[in-house]
Amino acid sequence: MKSANTIIAHPSSLDKFVALKAFMEALKIKFEVAPSGKSPYDAEFVDVILQGDKDLMAGKGKKITMDELAQLCK
Repeated sequence: MKSANTIIAHPSSLDKFVALKAFMEALKIKFEVAPSGKSPYDAEFVDVILQGDKDLMAGKGKKITMDELAQLCK
């Protein structure tokens, strides 16, 4: 059943946001979290970081020692 009503909430703290989100999930109410404003990060940079996370989760990462890292930074 669809409802014609929309609720827009503005929690005043992270704790309230987390509680409200948990409440909505517990009641199986569909919701979306709108961005709170423009990101201070360049969109291309964010895409690269997110792709790196996906690659790492897919097993495409490589472990290196601190010594190897130091050599790369020279």
